[in-house]
Amino acid sequence: MQQPKYFLGLLLASVLCFSASAFAATAAPEFSLPGRSGQTVTLSAYRGDVVMINFWASWCKPCRQELPLLEQMYQRYKNLGFTLIGVNVDEDQKNADLILKNIPVSFPIAYDQQDKVSNKYGLEGMPNTVFVDRNGNIRHVHTGYTPGDEQGYDEQIRLLIRE
Repeated sequence: MQQPKYFLGLLLASVLCFSASAFAATAAPEFSLPGRSGQTVTLSAYRGDVVMINFWASWCKPCRQELPLLEQMYQRYKNLGFTLIGVNVDEDQKNADLILKNIPVSFPIAYDQQDKVSNKYGLEGMPNTVFVDRNGNIRHVHTGYTPGDEQGYDEQIRLLIRE
């Protein structure tokens, strides 16, 4: 009986916290997805930049709460070699587009309707944020969102930009 409680505690801790260690030389899985304006969004197009990949869904309240804050971060750091890619995981793109009408963002949005990219990244919950360094390696992963998490995002972005 102790194992399920222990497992639940570990799962909760992983959902609420940044990963404690960097991912040593783990290459971020490449992807190519349809984008919001009809363009294709590929991770490799941003090689040389620090990339924050944010997986989100229209049905996820924390995701909707986080989107305006992500836009602020994108605006703050985009001229410093940083980009943010929002990867929507809704089965129906119309649901995502409706959210984006109410919460406008200027960073690239890609649609992963069949969870191909989400599966490559092994998502554990929504939202899920992956920080990729200039060499294309995953450095940190954060699952979930609670107010204040954006401070940790800022720290990770600044750290990776300085490298």
